[in-house]
Amino acid sequence: GQLVESGGGLVQAGGSLRLSCTPSGSIFSITAMGWYRQSPGTQRELVAAITSDGGSTNYADAVKGRFTISRDNAKKTLYLQMNSLKPEDTAMYYCNAGYCSANVCPWGQGTQVTVSS
Repeated sequence: GQLVESGGGLVQAGGSLRLSCTPSGSIFSITAMGWYRQSPGTQRELVAAITSDGGSTNYADAVKGRFTISRDNAKKTLYLQMNSLKPEDTAMYYCNAGYCSANVCPWGQGTQVTVSS
């Protein structure tokens, strides 16, 4: 299926953005999902993950307390609320299944987040 991310943009440090992801396919509601990011010269990293029912979440230390992952299974949409953004959050952000952190998966185009100081 396809993965379509949106909501990125240019924001000043301290600002907020809300990313959305609408995967195609029928297995969204039974799949743990995650938000990943990659900046030039670095490996893609998992920054937030959520179980299939939304009952449990997990965050990378770098974003803990600032980012919130959520999902609406009825709308087949994954969200990432990003607050108190820092320049080091600048990256391309992608959504995908949680297991893609350890497996080869196809990726969407991503959405660019740029935080100016």
